[in-house]
Amino acid sequence: MPELTRGYQLSVNALSGNPFPVGSALCSRLYSAALRSNCQPRLTLWGQIYHIRANDPLARPRVPSILCTVISTILDPVAARALAPELASTRSPDLWVYRYEEPTHGWVLSVATHAEPNSGKLSLGGFRIAPAARMASPGFTAERESIALAVGMEEKVWWSRVTGIGGPLAKHQLSRIVGGKCVLAPTPGSRVGEPLDSALLDFAVAAFHDIEDTAGIHLITGQDLGHGVMTTGESSLSYLNARYRGSVQANTAIPTGEGNVQLLLGMLRGIGLDAPQAIIGLVGCGNIGMHVFGRVRALGATVIALESNADRRAQLAEQGIACWTPQQRGAFLAQPMDAIVVNALGGSLDATAVAACVANPRLTVICGSENLVMPDASQALVLQRAGKIYAPTELGGMVGYLTAVEEYLTKQAGQAFAAEDLFGAAQELELVGYEATRRVRESHGAQSFEDAVVSLHPVVQ
Repeated sequence: MPELTRGYQLSVNALSGNPFPVGSALCSRLYSAALRSNCQPRLTLWGQIYHIRANDPLARPRVPSILCTVISTILDPVAARALAPELASTRSPDLWVYRYEEPTHGWVLSVATHAEPNSGKLSLGGFRIAPAARMASPGFTAERESIALAVGMEEKVWWSRVTGIGGPLAKHQLSRIVGGKCVLAPTPGSRVGEPLDSALLDFAVAAFHDIEDTAGIHLITGQDLGHGVMTTGESSLSYLNARYRGSVQANTAIPTGEGNVQLLLGMLRGIGLDAPQAIIGLVGCGNIGMHVFGRVRALGATVIALESNADRRAQLAEQGIACWTPQQRGAFLAQPMDAIVVNALGGSLDATAVAACVANPRLTVICGSENLVMPDASQALVLQRAGKIYAPTELGGMVGYLTAVEEYLTKQAGQAFAAEDLFGAAQELELVGYEATRRVRESHGAQSFEDAVVSLHPVVQ
């Protein structure tokens, strides 16, 4: 009989791809052993997770291609704050981390959430397969990355509560929604499009099911970095959606980009500019940035861009757009422009960039939806004192999370979902941007954009 050892390893020998029959004695003993365990960390068997759910039409109908034990560790808020002390100074310092390690391949999945165990809350946050460059950055761990991103997601949720902005269903459930994030650190050969991509995603799906079953929360996740076409020819998001009900497929980039556009237009209106009069600098021209580009250019704005991808720079140059590389950031930020919209991979508003923004006499508006955009949060005050109007990127990016939760809620209600339903929510950001910018200017910079928004919406939902 399998046993739970002092090393917290639930062991069973099985042939890969040879599922135990539903209701078999072995399956029952595995499940019972897991239930009897009060230890943390604990171990979860992938096959066990799937077999317990054999009658669920959304569960995968076979055992994953690689069957192994997975070490699971739970960090409570005290342990999470010990790992990331900056949590203590956030708006919502209580956060839980569910960490899963597959020791054979070295995969680590970290799910950070502000949802209290057994609360039944909806934990919203994309499923990020960490880029190799990010994993190589100093101090990277999946746990720290998920915590930082979950804090940002909670900020997005907080902004929707403050402003009352949401999709048709989500706006009535904002008190039930909290921020979270899933970060998966793969190893060579297992990224999407590589030979072990199915096994990697099976590992993640098993962990998602385990969190739903044991934590008493609803994990909702979807599009983020690292997704694409698998070796099977299937979209990784479709693969996940077919195996886990909380994995949504909506392309959140377009609604997020529209939220960027509307907030930007409102802020420009607040400083007395219409789009045709404005020069707008785009930092990052991925899916979100390109939506912003297409929309503001169609409105008559002049656009310049800072972009790391050579092919994308060439595409923009063919359309007459002046482009700079990241190595030319100083020169780009010195260009005459009225606004910059940040949507790169993180860190775009570090101290060096902020100093360049301060030194640009024409630049007034700074917005966007980039995650982890400002490594040192005190730089926001530097911008404010210099007369720059900075909208927190969590406000600009909140329509993306609203799109994901709206897809989940509409499907739960048996209704049809269309991402375009969130354009109405995005459009509400125009007035938010306009009113807050006007209030900042009326205060002659004494009030921050964030404080201006809060003062205009005094009752937090």
